[in-house]
Amino acid sequence: MSFDSDTSSQGGDHRSFLQITRDRLLFEMLRSTRKNSKSTWKVLIMDKFTVKIMSYACKMADITEEGVSLVEDLYKRRQPLPSLDAIYFIQPTKENIVMFLSDMSGRSPLYKKAYVFFSSPVHKELVAQIKKDSSVLPRIGALSEMNLEYFAIDSQGFTTDHERALEELFSENAEGSHKYNACLNTMATRISTVFASLREFPRVHYRVAKTIDASTMTTLRDLVPTKLAAGVWNCLAKYKMTIPEFPQTETCELLIVDRSIDQIAPIIHEWTYDAMCHDLLCMDGNKYVHEVPSKNGSATEKKEVLLEDHDPVWLELRHAHIADASERLHDKMTHFVSKNKAAQLHQARNGGELSTRDLQKMVQALPQYSDQIDKLSLHVEIAGKLNNIIREQCLRDVGQLEQDLVFGDAGTKEVINFLRTQLGVSRENKLRLLMIYAALNPEKFESDKGAKLMQLAGLSDDDMIAVNNMRCLCGPDTKKSTGGGFTLKFDVHKKKHAHRKERTGEESAWALSRFYPVLEELIEKLSKGELPKDEYNCMNDPSPSAHGLPTTSSLRTSPAHSMRSRRTGGTWARPRGSDDGYSSDSVLKHASSDFKKLGQRIFVFVIGGATRSELRVAHKLSSKLKREVILGSSSLDDPPQFITVSSL
Repeated sequence: MSFDSDTSSQGGDHRSFLQITRDRLLFEMLRSTRKNSKSTWKVLIMDKFTVKIMSYACKMADITEEGVSLVEDLYKRRQPLPSLDAIYFIQPTKENIVMFLSDMSGRSPLYKKAYVFFSSPVHKELVAQIKKDSSVLPRIGALSEMNLEYFAIDSQGFTTDHERALEELFSENAEGSHKYNACLNTMATRISTVFASLREFPRVHYRVAKTIDASTMTTLRDLVPTKLAAGVWNCLAKYKMTIPEFPQTETCELLIVDRSIDQIAPIIHEWTYDAMCHDLLCMDGNKYVHEVPSKNGSATEKKEVLLEDHDPVWLELRHAHIADASERLHDKMTHFVSKNKAAQLHQARNGGELSTRDLQKMVQALPQYSDQIDKLSLHVEIAGKLNNIIREQCLRDVGQLEQDLVFGDAGTKEVINFLRTQLGVSRENKLRLLMIYAALNPEKFESDKGAKLMQLAGLSDDDMIAVNNMRCLCGPDTKKSTGGGFTLKFDVHKKKHAHRKERTGEESAWALSRFYPVLEELIEKLSKGELPKDEYNCMNDPSPSAHGLPTTSSLRTSPAHSMRSRRTGGTWARPRGSDDGYSSDSVLKHASSDFKKLGQRIFVFVIGGATRSELRVAHKLSSKLKREVILGSSSLDDPPQFITVSSL
């Protein structure tokens, strides 16, 4: 038996983040057991968390190819298979160790031999507990720390599975609680395993706590990014001593922030295909359910599909504006018809130009349509649904006002007029609009003005909690929240108008695409080494004051932003051939970039949930900055999820 800390080095590795994650699970873990095993096929046993790690990074076919014939749940009753070896991929918890020992101890173990891989560092006491059992010890083929405990949700994104981070870290009763400390410690461990997997040692930047003045006490809520940065730093220091060939000097950048840097991004309507699918359709993660003709042709049946990178149409269109995606789908269908003689005859009989829906039906009627056309037809259906919802819910009007508020082109008067005249707008969209308004204009809700707006919108007292949580609840007078829930300290000196500046040189080609996440500017500043010194510290900084509590110098008054002329126009039209970095052409153009040509990686971690717009920015800036940008977060939240958390 050997006790190893992941043994193969990825130093100088230029594969993508997701590819490295996948390869470590398949080759470093599963394939490595072939060396000393006489069993051709093995059983893979995982707990509830590690099975998710595996499912995000690998397909079942990949696992089978590495000699796994059966995947089992550690906590379910299992049939003894004494002729087979078992691979355990589990978290290093007391409960898991007890289950493992019960499997392999005694005269009749469930499996012949066990290869144990822990997802994160294991405590010495647990190792001692395993070694103490003399019947188990000879049956262990490997005991190793994989140091891989995160969900690779995207080729450039990961989460630590802390969906309740806002509540556990920022609620009024969070300070000193067990949940607060447990959440931070686990989050730090899981973030660190990302760097263990990629063999990267980062410069750890973090947003410092803001104080109003010298007499104001800094709370634990304000110190969340600071404490998380310290936790990650401690884990990395151990890795430098325990993992072979782990870098001893800095190889990349890590920036840790919390959700207060941009409270608009989780709520505002994002108009890209990916974001709209997850916002407007009732999807379960990446799973979309649609109806297809049954095999006997008598009726329809429900079919589940995954909208993921293995789908080439999804990969091309996911970051495209919904109007751009719709145009491209129509063009693809038209192109297919033009190449197919049977389809041309069908079109000639019917005469006239066909709609995308007509083209879809025509293609489906052809017996020889391929898997590619099947996928194309799926996305035509999805885009059609999205466009119908946009029309039915008046989302273009909602979106226009949202972005006008954010860029300072609209205010209270326009909000009141909208609520009075747009009677067809749903309760949820009115709530999202007022949450944006409250985040930009917190002072408007300090009197009865907020209550009157809520009444005008027809919103409930429960909805008011979500709106209140978007306000600056910890202002100079340290007022407490009247509605409970979590509190984030936003910059109380921020000007109420023009929350965002127009990005010069990046005018959007499509309507309703002006909005961009604050994270985009932060990543660009980080890449240039221009993060504001009074707002961001670095754990690697040798300065003795670098890790201390913030002083009054931490305050920064945001300058008044210039307001550009309002962009009008109710059409999606854009000039042909434009490339704003978000189009599907851009995605495809840069998707196959040679990673060897990229500079040092940039990691950004958002405590309290990241958004799809921020994940899109990671892809966009990777090609723009020629550096792989990897976005991490406690969770990836779509607007409905964020509103639910905000209402707690």
